[in-house]
Amino acid sequence: MVDLKGRDFLKLLDFTSEEIGYLIDLAAELKARKKAGITHRIHEGKNIALIFEKTSTRTRCSFEVAASDLGMGSTYLAEGSQIGKKESIADTARVLSGMFDGIEYRGYGQELVEELAKYSKVPVWNGLTNEFHPTQILADFLTIKEHFGYLKGINFVYMGDARYNMGNSLMVGCAKMGLNFTAAAPAKYFPDKALVDECLEIAKETGSVIRFCEDPIEAVKDANVIYTDVWVSMGEPIEVWQERIDDLAPYQVNKALMDAAAENVVFMHCLPAYHDHKTAVGKEMGEKFGRDAMEVTDEVFESERSIVFEEAENRMHTIKAVMAATL
Repeated sequence: MVDLKGRDFLKLLDFTSEEIGYLIDLAAELKARKKAGITHRIHEGKNIALIFEKTSTRTRCSFEVAASDLGMGSTYLAEGSQIGKKESIADTARVLSGMFDGIEYRGYGQELVEELAKYSKVPVWNGLTNEFHPTQILADFLTIKEHFGYLKGINFVYMGDARYNMGNSLMVGCAKMGLNFTAAAPAKYFPDKALVDECLEIAKETGSVIRFCEDPIEAVKDANVIYTDVWVSMGEPIEVWQERIDDLAPYQVNKALMDAAAENVVFMHCLPAYHDHKTAVGKEMGEKFGRDAMEVTDEVFESERSIVFEEAENRMHTIKAVMAATL
């Protein structure tokens, strides 16, 4: 029997394969209840605090809707709060955990959410840091399991910069759950060696294969899932954009790349995606660097092989499972 009551959810490295599987299965159960119109207000009267130092669509909406479904209130804290300005993370944790039953943090360094959890008396959940994005991986794996019926043995390829939260978390998740993980990028974009070594040790127990490949076509051979993320983030200097786009252009997910993979391949993306140059950032990228300056083509993004919006919906169901299980 898996019991996660009172646990923080900071990174997947903190959880066993059994515990991660339990959260995915619980999310599927809660999703089925919601679709059937069966109420599940199992945490009626509780309240959670949502700390957002970085903006969000999916993470914020997921926590707020999930909290409401579970019978809880939620308070959104962003630039108007004193967190990290007039009040330390440690003091914030002690103040909020006296008022709320759980705290979500979305922001910068992993050390910040770890410190928040250290001083909090209630569960703390990582909504995204620079290093890890664990709730996204739960949604990704629920989506893969819904589509293929299983996780272990899936050939998963991540295209692009694998040094930060998405590349790190997907590698960890694949190692924990027995998916075969390939990072496809120039070598300087591969994950940190210490984390790679840790994942290789985990993979020995689960049967996962962890590999790194600089040839995009070779990387996607036999791939069941091709996954990517934006090449640049808002706020990064234009010099970074140029270097990143020049380096990663060969790793764009386009029809030719998808056709080089397994016949049943699907496309996934954590969103938002610069696939059509219609957003403000997308337009700026297109104007400065050309129409191909994007991580995925519109043709692939809008194709039948794309399951990005099922994936986006599952953010809410998996976040609900994390809160349901840990409160």
